[in-house]
Amino acid sequence: MRAATVVPGRPDSAAVTEIPEPSPADGAVLVEGMLIGICGTDVEIVRQRFGQPPPGEERLVLGHESVGRVLEAPAGSDLAPGDLVVGVVRRPDPEPCSCCARDQWDFCRNGRFTERGIKGRHGYGAGRWRIEEKFAVKIDSTLGDLGVLLEPTSVVAKAWEQIERIGARACFDARRVLITGAGPIGLLAGLLGVQRGFDVHVLDLVTTGPKPKLVAELGATYHHGGVGELGFEPDIVVECTGVGELVLDIAGSCAPGAIICLAGISSGQRRLPVNLDRINAELVMENTVLFGTVNAARRHYEQAASALLRADQGWLSGVISRRVPLRSWPDALSKRPDDVKVVVDLRD
Repeated sequence: MRAATVVPGRPDSAAVTEIPEPSPADGAVLVEGMLIGICGTDVEIVRQRFGQPPPGEERLVLGHESVGRVLEAPAGSDLAPGDLVVGVVRRPDPEPCSCCARDQWDFCRNGRFTERGIKGRHGYGAGRWRIEEKFAVKIDSTLGDLGVLLEPTSVVAKAWEQIERIGARACFDARRVLITGAGPIGLLAGLLGVQRGFDVHVLDLVTTGPKPKLVAELGATYHHGGVGELGFEPDIVVECTGVGELVLDIAGSCAPGAIICLAGISSGQRRLPVNLDRINAELVMENTVLFGTVNAARRHYEQAASALLRADQGWLSGVISRRVPLRSWPDALSKRPDDVKVVVDLRD
């Protein structure tokens, strides 16, 4: 069986590899892999030794963004052959912390979790994979290949859930939302903001290509330039770039009582002269909340599935800008000017 594998930190090792059929120990549900999405995490695994293969193994099967079709499911299961499923990425630690014990593994407190295709477990980038039913999220058949967007959407579904919970702390009459970064996470965060009825604005560096068009088709407003050039103070910010300088600009440019969600991570190591006392004073005096979020629990996958089902499928199709066959999957790691979301077709 073919799989997309790599030795983390060795770019020349990225290859299509023959691996054994998945073991029943990985789960009672057998799935035919359809697509995996490629994101910055995968690129870091390949190039910077970010990932971790299963114990005793050198190579890691990539693919934490998945969609597949059920081939086998145990008797009495809620799943049946032919169902489309997406695999949850994270697994709770073996001796559950207080959060993992409550199925909130996205808030794991001791760091001993594992993650499919990232940390300690093989991913979904193979012709067939197995999974425990608890971690297989069924999606509507009408989504088809678009189900590969579920995992990144689950990340922003969690972000929006946290924003809404924080907003409930006081009289929060939010109207304007700023999304920084028009990559897949930013676009999907914008989608969920539009679905909630907000006035959504997306800020990015590019002026050409598919991103401005996708933002406009979403019913949002596209901006190019700095935060100070927006002409308004956002009530909610979802920061998806991880650029530290941009985070600092945002912190001093929001409406009173704003909520700033940090959903991006940058691999850069730039040093910036910062007046932290001024930033601290602005956050305190304006009752601003600044928080970070990563990963997702099962309920966020389910929220994401509902959001994708309500979305325009033509727009979602536009987010998937390039498909790469499994036989040449390393090509997906090299970013092209018009790339938004690149996926690998495991059937080709």
